[in-house]
Amino acid sequence: MKILLLVKQVPDTTEMKIDKITGTLIRAGVPSIINPDDLAGVEEALKLKDRFNAHLTVITMGPPQAEEMLRELLARGVDDVVLISDAKFAGADTWATSNTLAAFIKTLPYDLIIAGRQAIDGDTAQVGPQVAEKLHIPQVTYVEEVMDADEKFITVKKAYEDYSEILKVELPALLSTLSTMNSPRSMNVVDAWMSYDKPVRKVTFADLDLKPEEVGLKGSPTQVKKTFTRTLQANALKTDLSAEDAAKLIASYLKPYME
Repeated sequence: MKILLLVKQVPDTTEMKIDKITGTLIRAGVPSIINPDDLAGVEEALKLKDRFNAHLTVITMGPPQAEEMLRELLARGVDDVVLISDAKFAGADTWATSNTLAAFIKTLPYDLIIAGRQAIDGDTAQVGPQVAEKLHIPQVTYVEEVMDADEKFITVKKAYEDYSEILKVELPALLSTLSTMNSPRSMNVVDAWMSYDKPVRKVTFADLDLKPEEVGLKGSPTQVKKTFTRTLQANALKTDLSAEDAAKLIASYLKPYME
C-alpha cells in the first residue's frame, strides 16, 4: 500500500500578523509547528504501515524552512518526504494550493491520500476536498477513526456534530483527519539520527505541468479585502429575538462589510 500524506508547516497562530497591503499572513520570524490535524493523519498512516508494511510519502508545499518539519516526520517513521517550494507559489489560496498539490500527485502512484481536516492558519478545510476533486477520487472528510483497511477498501468513521457515520470507501481515496482521533507517537533516537542522512526531494514550478496563472497569488481567486481587529465594548446591545429575527439583525450588521 502506497500512502501519500499532505502535511503543512503552520505558524503558531498566537503570534500571527497580517500584511495590510496584500491581506496575507506574515510568516517570517514566526515559530512554526506541524499542523495538528495533519499530524493525526501521519499517526494513522504509521499505524497502517505497522499493519500492512505501507510506504509513506509526505508532501508539503511551503518555504525552504519546511525541510525541518519534513526531517521531523522522517524521525517519526515516514519513508520519503517531498518539499514543493518556489517563489511562484507564494500567496496561494486554497484553490491555487490544490492546483499545485494535485499536479504533483498526478505524477505519483498511490492507494490512499491522507490530509488533515484543516490548517490552523486558515481554517478553511478546503484543500483536501479540492485535491480529491481534481484527482477525481472519492473522499471522506472529518474522519475520527480508521476502522479497517485492505488492498481495495478502507472503512472509516466520519464525525458529524451530533452523530457518526461508518463508510466503506473504494481505493484510491482521500481522507481528511481530525486532531482528536489519536495521540501521535514521538520521534525515536535512531530515526531522528538517520533522518539527516535521508534526502528531501525538492519540486519547483518548472517540474509541474501548470501555468503561471494557476498558482500562487495570480492563481488565487480568493482575495482578502480588509482585515481589522474588532474593538470590544463593555456596554454591548442585548436583544431577545426569535431565530428568524435574530438572523435578519445579524445580516443587517454584516451587510456593510459585504459591499
